[in-house]
Amino acid sequence: MSRSGRVVSWVAAILVLLVAVIVVVIATFDWNRLKPTINRKVSAELNRPFAIRGDLDVSWQRNRSEPGWRRWVPWPQVHAQDIMLGNPPEIADVTMAHLARVDATLSPLALLGKQVYLPWIKLQQPQAKLVQTADGKNNWSFTLAGSDDKDAAKTPSAWSFRLDTIVFDEGTLGYRDAINKANVQVTVNPLGKPVPYAQLAGGKDDEKGAADFVFGWKASGTYKNERLSGDGKIGGMLSLRSQTTPFPIQAYLRSGTTRVRLSGTVQDPLNLGGIDLRLRFSGDTLANLYGLTGVLLPDTPPYETDGQLSARFRDKGGPVFRYQNFNGHIGDSDIHGSLTYSQIKPRPKLEGSLESKQLRMADLGPLIGVNSGKGSDKTERAKAKRGDASGQPADRVLPHDKFDTKNWDVMDADVRFSGKRIEHSTSLPISDLSTHLTLKNGDLRLDPLRFGMAGGSINSTIHLAGDKSPMQGRADIHARGLKLRQLMPDVQAMQNALGQMNGDATLSGRGNSVADLLATSNGDLKLLMNDGVISRSLMEIVGLNVGNYVVGKLFGDDEVKINCAAASLQVNNGLAATRLFVFDTENAIINIAGTANFANERLDLNINPDSKGIRIITLRSPLYVRGTFKNPDAGVKAGPLIARGAAAVALGAVVAPAAALLALISPSDNDDNQCTRVLQQMKSGK
Repeated sequence: MSRSGRVVSWVAAILVLLVAVIVVVIATFDWNRLKPTINRKVSAELNRPFAIRGDLDVSWQRNRSEPGWRRWVPWPQVHAQDIMLGNPPEIADVTMAHLARVDATLSPLALLGKQVYLPWIKLQQPQAKLVQTADGKNNWSFTLAGSDDKDAAKTPSAWSFRLDTIVFDEGTLGYRDAINKANVQVTVNPLGKPVPYAQLAGGKDDEKGAADFVFGWKASGTYKNERLSGDGKIGGMLSLRSQTTPFPIQAYLRSGTTRVRLSGTVQDPLNLGGIDLRLRFSGDTLANLYGLTGVLLPDTPPYETDGQLSARFRDKGGPVFRYQNFNGHIGDSDIHGSLTYSQIKPRPKLEGSLESKQLRMADLGPLIGVNSGKGSDKTERAKAKRGDASGQPADRVLPHDKFDTKNWDVMDADVRFSGKRIEHSTSLPISDLSTHLTLKNGDLRLDPLRFGMAGGSINSTIHLAGDKSPMQGRADIHARGLKLRQLMPDVQAMQNALGQMNGDATLSGRGNSVADLLATSNGDLKLLMNDGVISRSLMEIVGLNVGNYVVGKLFGDDEVKINCAAASLQVNNGLAATRLFVFDTENAIINIAGTANFANERLDLNINPDSKGIRIITLRSPLYVRGTFKNPDAGVKAGPLIARGAAAVALGAVVAPAAALLALISPSDNDDNQCTRVLQQMKSGK
């Protein structure tokens, strides 16, 4: 052999020996000697304790699934036991995460392309605890070493990370949040074998294009001081990191009396691409959804809805959620529509349109603090749990429940609502309710709020300035053309009445309940009715016992025709005083004077009849109505009737109110309306 040949042989032998030595060293190396270095480096990088407290080992195996020569390259398989990740110093708990054992394999060839590729990782008994303190500090936000480096020219790392599959026996996740008053435990288990998406969510797999369900989960604990429980299924790691294959999710949550069912998919979940879910809500009141969703909704009777929720998280202005084409019911009223919730600045905004084909007026009661509607007892219990128990005094009629304005500034709203048919009772015909609700920085408006009633219409605007303390409110209400026979279709006597009712009301006040607003209100009330009838039996039918007594004293048991009834009241600081309150009947003119106090809900009225021509009325003394709104009292007042001609009010004092009331009569009705003649006489001073 030549000298050069011998040199080559020696070099080759040395290289083979070196490789053999390296292989032997690696195969027999005690990897536990590296634990202190690894623990120190990782702890310094994460700024929190990290430790491999058990055995650390590396074995080598060929990946026979690789093509060609690659199958001969050995892959390292790492095995580590008792791994702990701690919390930052501001979190009292010692451990954030713990793993009993980790097994993972690493592709060595991928490192040449600057990629850390783990085809699979196996975890035994993974445990994690997420904690947020009352001052907003949490343990899931990591401050890495060097993160304070503000070098703008620093280029991002060329390295990437890829993980295909996670396998574990049972994982537990704890969530404790002092701000949201939460303490929840979640257990995650593999399903054993994948469950096709269509099997749980419906439809065909090729139509849905979603991945299979791989894991099941269960949750229990408390959230917002309510008992929370739930269960469901989710997809695996491959679909979690996929940008094209939808990640499947299915859940059933129970929070207090609220129930939420959902099934659907998440697009590109690691980058928050979007969601597409079938979503069903049910519960005792919509107001309870605020704690779960952050969407401010009013108190309602028990409800249930079913619709499609989609969301896009990367819109320019912020995440946008759309709950579309939902159907359901609130109390006994059906509800349909679509809503959009945009998380924009400076406040989120709720927009959309709602429709009810058959709306029960009682189901609207909780909106103004009235305990009414199907399941209203459940609504009251839900309010009591939130600390919003009804404050309605037993001896009061006006609603005292408070408007919860403290949250009105958390979002804005622009929602339109229409109700085709409204049920108030078997006898009061209301239809075609429509309103446009806007809420901006705590300022709420219903403009317009209109509906049809008894062949006529009621048009109004409501303004509640919830950004003021106490709240300021204003109501402008206009009633036109309400037909008397349609107002009381079940009362036979009213079927002969040809007249109608018109009225205006303008009131403004301060306070956080209907009762408080009226107790401080200022404004005017006007009401006009022509060609009606009145009798004791009618008072009994409508439930006015005091009216029954008064009518009996004035007219006996006879049915009396009313040519015109006119009322003009001035309201000053909650005290409504009569400017003009008169009934012109076929036999007499009845004048009413006095006050109704909205602050203490007390009446102080005097009723003076004045017979026309021959005295038909035998009453020799005026009547009075005293007492409270809830328990009024009527009787005969001591002393004679006011002399005829003097009337209850001087005609000169009623000129202005009479002229104002004439404006309530439509020009087309002037000739047929009995009130035209009566008010013209008052206006002219006759």
